[in-house]
Amino acid sequence: METTVSFIPEAFRINEPINQKIYLVNGELKEWDGATAQVYSTISSTSEYAPTLLGSVPDMGEKEALDALDAAVKAYDQGQGVWPTMKVRDRIECMEKFVRIMETKRDEVVKYLMWEIGKILADSEKEFDRTIEYIYDTIEDYKQLDRDSAKFEKNGGVYAHIRRGPLGVVLCLGPYNYPLNETFCLLIPAIIMGNTAVFKPAKQGVLLIAPLIEAFKESFPKGVVNVLFGRGRAIAGPIMKTGKVDVLALIGHSSSANALQNQHPKSNRLRLVLGLEAKNPAIVLHDANLELAIHECLAGALSFNGQRCTALKVIYVHKDIVDEFNEKFSKKVDELKFGNPWD
Repeated sequence: METTVSFIPEAFRINEPINQKIYLVNGELKEWDGATAQVYSTISSTSEYAPTLLGSVPDMGEKEALDALDAAVKAYDQGQGVWPTMKVRDRIECMEKFVRIMETKRDEVVKYLMWEIGKILADSEKEFDRTIEYIYDTIEDYKQLDRDSAKFEKNGGVYAHIRRGPLGVVLCLGPYNYPLNETFCLLIPAIIMGNTAVFKPAKQGVLLIAPLIEAFKESFPKGVVNVLFGRGRAIAGPIMKTGKVDVLALIGHSSSANALQNQHPKSNRLRLVLGLEAKNPAIVLHDANLELAIHECLAGALSFNGQRCTALKVIYVHKDIVDEFNEKFSKKVDELKFGNPWD
């Protein structure tokens, strides 16, 4: 790699590419010696513009996918495994250990969020901090759920003791635009409830998971979390075809969800946890506070360059104010700063 130019702050420089070769299956950190896929950033780290090589990740296939699935199936053991039968307080202790280790990786994860997907520094930090907060909130909600389930409920003259249990083996596939937060919004609740998981990071936003692999190993029993790298088609497809997956947790496009669901031989019993594309509208009425409306529409449409499933895709403006809105909105768009994520 050419010498990093001085305009990049020292804390955010990529001095050496990360050649990620470690993956997690059945509680073991294994070293990959097969084909790899290079990870590039569109951000340049040289005086003459050129994409930056960030590193490489394993390009795994069917064999590795099925090995990871078998580990998850064995760890779940039809609900009789160590993890699904573990006491609530013990599962919480494992999750608390994980989040404590994760907190020490903040700077590293934030840096790769910026480089891999071009998210600005403030939003990258916010995504990490929101994820930490989300894990702690999930732990507290799980404690409350456990307290509530300790009570007897009466319905139709019958007293019942109702407890929620895990569903089984989860295939977790997160999105590139929130590769940490939204992925963990799927993975963390699944794990803490006693499910086991096979987790494949998104194609972009993959190196930032590398610092957390060891934390998964150190925090959970073997087979509970299995982390693979590669193309979704090469990994998710073979896993779904076995019919051993009980839950598909996916944030992505509906076409991907349909394709994966259709590969499951018993799709009638497959549970789906999906976050798919959206066409979110904004409606600006004739008596709206125009400055406020423009500010909100700007944030809604263009935060992270509009690369959010909840971004505003269409703005409906009342005909009485549409000309004024367009003029002021265009001016605000022109004033947006262009630069690198850390600026």
